[in-house]
Amino acid sequence: MTTKYIIVAGGVMSGIGKGVTTASVGKILQNYGYKTTAVKIDPYINCDAGTLRPTEHGEVWVTDDGGEIDQDLGNYERFLDMDISRKNNITTGQVYKAIIDKERAGEYLGETVQFIPHVPEEIKRRIRSASEGFDICLIEIGGTIGDYENIPFLFAMKSLERDIGKENLLYVLITYLPVMGHLQEMKTKPTQQAIRLLSETGIFPDFIVCRSTIPLDEVRKKKIEIYANISSKYVISEPDVKTIYDIPLDLEKEGMGLKILEKFNLKPLKKPDWTEWSKSVDTIKNPNTKKKVAIVGKYVDIGEYNLIDSYISINQALIHASSTLGIGVDIEWIDSKKLETNDEYAQNLKNYDGIIIPGGFGKSGVEGKIKAIQFARENDIPFLGLCLGMQLAVVEFARNVCGLDGANSAEMDPKSNHHVIDILLEQKKILDENRYGGTMRLGAYPAQLKKSTKVWELYNKKDVVYERHRHRYEVNPAFIQRLEEKGLIFSGVSPDRKLMEFLELKDKKFFVATQAHPEFKSRFGKPAPLFYGFVKSLI
Repeated sequence: MTTKYIIVAGGVMSGIGKGVTTASVGKILQNYGYKTTAVKIDPYINCDAGTLRPTEHGEVWVTDDGGEIDQDLGNYERFLDMDISRKNNITTGQVYKAIIDKERAGEYLGETVQFIPHVPEEIKRRIRSASEGFDICLIEIGGTIGDYENIPFLFAMKSLERDIGKENLLYVLITYLPVMGHLQEMKTKPTQQAIRLLSETGIFPDFIVCRSTIPLDEVRKKKIEIYANISSKYVISEPDVKTIYDIPLDLEKEGMGLKILEKFNLKPLKKPDWTEWSKSVDTIKNPNTKKKVAIVGKYVDIGEYNLIDSYISINQALIHASSTLGIGVDIEWIDSKKLETNDEYAQNLKNYDGIIIPGGFGKSGVEGKIKAIQFARENDIPFLGLCLGMQLAVVEFARNVCGLDGANSAEMDPKSNHHVIDILLEQKKILDENRYGGTMRLGAYPAQLKKSTKVWELYNKKDVVYERHRHRYEVNPAFIQRLEEKGLIFSGVSPDRKLMEFLELKDKKFFVATQAHPEFKSRFGKPAPLFYGFVKSLI
């Protein structure tokens, strides 16, 4: 069949949940038997998300094939339970770079290269490539209707509509309806403005998904129906929920899946079964017991606000593991910078059932993380270290168990006499040439696991496992023997045995770290093994 396209755009403001709504619609259509994928369009000029600040843009998602992507691609993978390629992310920077590279290579045969037709054609080429082999492709356009940056992509969508016919493409506008506190009334005016702005591009929504703190009532549905000139049956209510995994269930209550298939003149290929999904959602909302986990990070604040989007995949991986085990996890975000100077603040770590040290870059807050690792090790509090978290676990062990005073990472202290963490020679050359974008050790890499270790058991006694990476620094081989003599176990290494991938300590409830980011392969109903083991140790 001809691939069908669902274009998802956002109105009123950012952060209203386009990504999780797109992922939820994809899951619904998948459950009706259709092979579904999703594409994220980011209108920024960066070629990828790798050089963006986590506190401003949120977490950088890493794909198996080494893409550094907006975090929404993570939602697609988690909901659809599939690995998605880096080509499913399109940025303005990628589009213009590709066109300029082709022009420099003489591929346009003397044409004048212009916005029309070359930019829309390059966008469409990328969309077709990402959607090849799929029945339905959802395309989420980042930003908000009215942004100048969106214009090329909206124009390209209209062009795609002309190419394949309107019967093969539909538009979904996700908008926000504020409930004014002093009036206690839901207002539709911002949504009306979003519809008007979208219509100025020649696009009229087939569906309007209305986000708000409370469900949409019939009065507002009718008001939007009149203004948008579409039937109120296509105006969908999507109120706030306790967990994002409730969203597909709520959308199905509104019949959105069947309504989309009806628009495409398609029939369900199978009867959806939400039984297991619903059970897991119920566990999240009504756990038998709860445990407290501290995530000690540096990307937790911007101005007066705390940002959990910097570590959203860790949050979700904990939810996946806890819902599978039938318990709840209360996550608290600890600012590692405060731990550095406030001993009383550090002592509060004893109030948590487990501690996680996530990844990060730069020396800010690092000593606070090391202090948290030492506290976890000495007090036998379950500990999970991720990427930088593993590197700092090595630093802490080297200092406080091996007696290597001043041991550190070359990234944090270039003058240290004991660089237990150091940069690879090829990475040093890259940095010397100022090539920062897309040059880290990125994507899925294999690790050989040591038999009879905790990591080996958690990965179902597999000899080789693949996890995703995003880093430049590694454990320095010159110190491995000394670390091992003092009891540090490197339970997973690269096939050539040069790179340390996993570590653990024996006789602890749970003390495990990895150079990888296993949170990127965790799925709802299929938790990442290390997160499963960590949460199980809390019980």
